[in-house]
Amino acid sequence: MPIYEYLCPHCDVKFDLLRPFSRADEPAACPECGGEDTRRAISMFASFSKSSDGSTSSVAGGSSCAGCAATSCAGCQH
Repeated sequence: MPIYEYLCPHCDVKFDLLRPFSRADEPAACPECGGEDTRRAISMFASFSKSSDGSTSSVAGGSSCAGCAATSCAGCQH
């Protein structure tokens, strides 16, 4: 089952929900304010490929940082 991100327009909280594909676009109650008119957000993803020599490279998504797979510099562990 995939994890989807949602955004609450009332309190600007972004939250994740594990739900079936068939319910992905249904509104979800905001865990912060209880608002019911949340919207699904576009999620960032990362994809990596391993070459025959064992090295790993970014194929899509991820960040511009070559040292990690964080989605932003704020999330980088380096």
